[in-house]
Amino acid sequence: MTETRVESADEQRAVELGSLEAEMTRLGAEGAMEILCRSLSGVVGLAPFPPARASARFGCASIEVEWASPEPAPAAPAAGAAAAVEEEPGAEERHEVRAPLVGTFYRAQEPGAKPFVEVGDAVVAGQQVGIVEAMKLMNPVVAEVSGWVTDVVAGDGERVEFGQPLVFLRPGGQE
Repeated sequence: MTETRVESADEQRAVELGSLEAEMTRLGAEGAMEILCRSLSGVVGLAPFPPARASARFGCASIEVEWASPEPAPAAPAAGAAAAVEEEPGAEERHEVRAPLVGTFYRAQEPGAKPFVEVGDAVVAGQQVGIVEAMKLMNPVVAEVSGWVTDVVAGDGERVEFGQPLVFLRPGGQE
């Protein structure tokens, strides 16, 4: 008489994890991490905005991506406050170039090289103004608008958070 054995969900998961562990061992640490990082990069690249946090693990393979909750829309200022802002002399519009992800900000392509931008430089929309390194990947930081650099607030080699202002621009007609 033949006996049919039905595996429980836990047993199936154990078999899957065992084969995953075996595959990770076969690939070696470097190969497994390369696949995990490539997969993580692919997931992040498909998203409409950068994640607040991303991680890849080697032991039994794992990719974790945490998305920031959308920022609430700013409350409309009171009529008196709006009038006060409009009447303020010397007030100029500033655009913030923000960190696209958590990592380390660099002002230049490599140590000792000339920074991408300095205060007073003219920039065009899409121009690279810095780099944020995350998980050994160099992510370009680009200006969304054309204008002039008024301030670089993040230091070279400084740890930055998602959405942190890095560079301030005074928008202008550089198209």
